[in-house]
Amino acid sequence: MKKAAFRTLGCKVNSYETEVMMQKLQEKGYQIVPFDEIADVYIVNTCTVTNIADRKSRQMLHRAKQKNPDAVVVAAGCYVQTGADSMEKDHSVDLVIGNNRKKDIAGILEKYFAEREERGALSAAVDGCEPADKTLGGLTVVDIAHASEYEEMQLKQTLEHTRAYIKIQDGCNQFCSYCAIPLARGRVRSRRAEDILREIRGMTERGYREVVLTGIHISSYGMDLQGEKTAQAPLLDLLEQIHETQGLERIRLGSLEPRIITEETARRLKALPKVCPHFHLSLQSGCDATLKRMNRHYTSREYYESVEQLRRAFDCPAITTDVIVGFPGETEEEFLTTENFLKAVGFYEMHIFKYSRRNGTAAAKMPGQVSEEIKTRRSGILLELEKEQSRQFRSHYIGKCAEILIEEKKTVRDREYLLGHTGDYVKIALDAGEGAQKSGRLQTVSVKDFLTDEILLGEETCRTPGMK
Repeated sequence: MKKAAFRTLGCKVNSYETEVMMQKLQEKGYQIVPFDEIADVYIVNTCTVTNIADRKSRQMLHRAKQKNPDAVVVAAGCYVQTGADSMEKDHSVDLVIGNNRKKDIAGILEKYFAEREERGALSAAVDGCEPADKTLGGLTVVDIAHASEYEEMQLKQTLEHTRAYIKIQDGCNQFCSYCAIPLARGRVRSRRAEDILREIRGMTERGYREVVLTGIHISSYGMDLQGEKTAQAPLLDLLEQIHETQGLERIRLGSLEPRIITEETARRLKALPKVCPHFHLSLQSGCDATLKRMNRHYTSREYYESVEQLRRAFDCPAITTDVIVGFPGETEEEFLTTENFLKAVGFYEMHIFKYSRRNGTAAAKMPGQVSEEIKTRRSGILLELEKEQSRQFRSHYIGKCAEILIEEKKTVRDREYLLGHTGDYVKIALDAGEGAQKSGRLQTVSVKDFLTDEILLGEETCRTPGMK
């Protein structure tokens, strides 16, 4: 029995695809072991969203080869797609697999091992693969061309205990000026609704009560299937079908494009009680001049109106976002405009990123590149704002009832608690001695106070089901 170890970097799409690869190898008799153990195969599912992600990807590949020099080290994922030239020079890597061939990992490894044994060389080519497969020196590269249709995968189980991430599409057509992901993932490819529904039904039959719809750009779901300019209707149609799944309690959405949130969208979302009132609307900047340079297709005013549409439809929904600081040409005035806009919106959580120059993108060639010192200072200001806004949102729960999905038992400040999240993704702890509820069950609690800056403390005393 061969042993395989995985390391996943980056987004939830990568995590989903890693679990599919694990499943494929387990079906072939592989034993999955932790990444820091000795294995026959190390598979690093890489990321390229920032320069730091690139560096971490290389570090993990080198660490794997150092752990076992005789192992086959496999590089998969987005860094592979954009850094093929550097892969050729990296002696830590034996096998490179493109994003569209992850589902074939078991067969690729089987042929690789067979050829290595037959020829006695790690540089053996993989027989029977697509014409795009090629061998560069001692490195075998397996088809890193982008697919034209969605590469169907079916996940039967997940490492998560209570919620399942469901991939509904791949690729992106937006081509924001700072982003290399379209280069790594290709154009939009949507998954068939019947395949999504079959996977979700399988998950609920195994006890999962919450699903999270994920993808590279889920707002574009269906645009390739129907040839429409906007994916608004297909995504909502899919949600309405998922909502009918028996045994499913919650549907959570991944990152959304603010442009798809209209009065009609908000109304249809509100009509689906299983849809969690937690919406991640990607912003990136609150300054219109910066948004234009970023090639984002909305203004700050339009973004604000999308948020207001959700707040008119839902009672205090959790609005989260991403913000990039130090984009090329961002002046102090533009940064201050963004800071003031963030204060005006009032987010539950913000993910703050320092701009990372990516080769092959339009922004990499723009004048006015901002120094790391300025990026760090601006990032620090917004991180402090994020803490303040996040605490303010969480505090709304104190003294009220909340429904949480119990997820795990964990020790916090020397005591054991059952931890779970509300529909809007606020984490609440319940004394483990109080509740007999197991993971995967909904529990109504009374919220007393903050346990930590990020966790609220609840008690099993609330008798009235419902949210705050």
